[in-house]
Amino acid sequence: MSDVTPVVVGSAPLAIDALVQVARHDAPVRIDPSAFDRVAATRTVIDGLAADPHPHYGVSTGFGALATTFIAPDRRLQLQASLIRSHAAGTGAEVEREVVRGLQLLRLQTLASGRTGVRPVVVETHAAMLNAGIVPVVREYGSLGCSGDLAPLAHIALAAMGEGEVRDASGSLLPAAEALAAAGIAPVTLVEKEGLALINGTDGMLGMLALALHDLDTLLFTADIAAAMSVESQLGTDAVFAADLMALRPQAGQAVSAGNLRALLAASPMVASHKGPEDGRVQDAYSLRCSPQVHGAARDTVAHASIIAERELASVIDNPVITLDGRIESNGNFHGAPVAAVLDFLAISVADVASMSERRTDRALDPARSHGLPPFLAAEVGVDSGLMIAQYAAAGIVSELKRLAVPASVDSIPSSAMQEDHVSMGWAAARKLRRALDGLSRVLAIEILTAARALDLRAPLEAGPATGAVRDLVRTVAAGPGADHYLSPDMEAVTALVTSGDVARIAKEHMHD
Repeated sequence: MSDVTPVVVGSAPLAIDALVQVARHDAPVRIDPSAFDRVAATRTVIDGLAADPHPHYGVSTGFGALATTFIAPDRRLQLQASLIRSHAAGTGAEVEREVVRGLQLLRLQTLASGRTGVRPVVVETHAAMLNAGIVPVVREYGSLGCSGDLAPLAHIALAAMGEGEVRDASGSLLPAAEALAAAGIAPVTLVEKEGLALINGTDGMLGMLALALHDLDTLLFTADIAAAMSVESQLGTDAVFAADLMALRPQAGQAVSAGNLRALLAASPMVASHKGPEDGRVQDAYSLRCSPQVHGAARDTVAHASIIAERELASVIDNPVITLDGRIESNGNFHGAPVAAVLDFLAISVADVASMSERRTDRALDPARSHGLPPFLAAEVGVDSGLMIAQYAAAGIVSELKRLAVPASVDSIPSSAMQEDHVSMGWAAARKLRRALDGLSRVLAIEILTAARALDLRAPLEAGPATGAVRDLVRTVAAGPGADHYLSPDMEAVTALVTSGDVARIAKEHMHD
């Protein structure tokens, strides 16, 4: 396993960074010892209810629309196993490894809360699976986001029972029973309440939200970098980003983005070259001048989404739930509406940021608007097409991002014989946001590739320290101005620099405070 510091579960709410470490970087988990005391104490409540001749939901009844059906004690083991087997009904492509690990971690956090009524062995088994790198196969479709992410979580529980398919730490596909045996983990036989406790929660959509927020922190800074390179290479002005102008509209995200643009363009000879009265342009186009406003709006959306994510990470999502005073109560906390809404908000902001980025790219390629750059930044105009089709690719992605910005959370399809008659569609909102983030990464990469070539074509004018450093980084993977060549590998390589955070890192190292 990884050398990363273990993430402690069961002592405090999980942080977004901790989830990313486990989900993406294979950090091990460790259960706080006090959690086992809480889990064991709460289990005694369930054991008492199991012996009660009166029915209790999730303990001695069926589920959903079958909640009024009493289940005799000798059938309850079958009840729990049947619940998991029937609900492990996902279909479609496999979900990404990091998403499944996030799902596993968040369910483990809820189980360790001591509010679900499972036995300590269930907590131990989930932690052991994570630490062994056993990743159950979870499929794309199956969750309506209410009661939580039922089907995805059922695939996790199925693997803990030693059934279904998993991928081991090497990525090999094999039966869950074989993977558990190889790791020395005994399959769990579920007893009263445990099946339901394993599948009621917003864990899938929440995990994807946390990963998205982590990635957007880098991507929105990268959008500022791309904008700075475009402003500079298109001979725009940085005067519009002045702090006193930003203070006239005290939007927090806007101020951050404008501050980044000022720092990225500071000490740029190219910007300084046209600051005098001889520059007769009154103002730059919106896609250059209003970058802080659009990027800032996205930052403010991220800030709101982070508040919702942090609250959800501090939540216990189960139904029924064991209260602190020992009652078992049905509730609606599993409904994914809060998470689904911000997932949709973020998809809207992602589309907007990408749309502006594509417009800046297009300006750089148009000699009527680029202030002296050759058409399409081509070496031999007419013979070479330069970056013409790179802009086509960005435009195609932006068009798709606009479709992905259509909210999923406004839809609802009743299920479970009308017992679950309003659902959040939060899982769908999370899935489309992940695709949208991939698109944004590529659109920003195309702008950076374009702006880097434009900076080179401005020679002998020099770029600033930060933008020049990014241009030099791009040159390690993509050719500069010259005759046309196979362009797709350059676009993929620069996208990798964006998604790895290398573009953001090198820019920060060279920014002026």
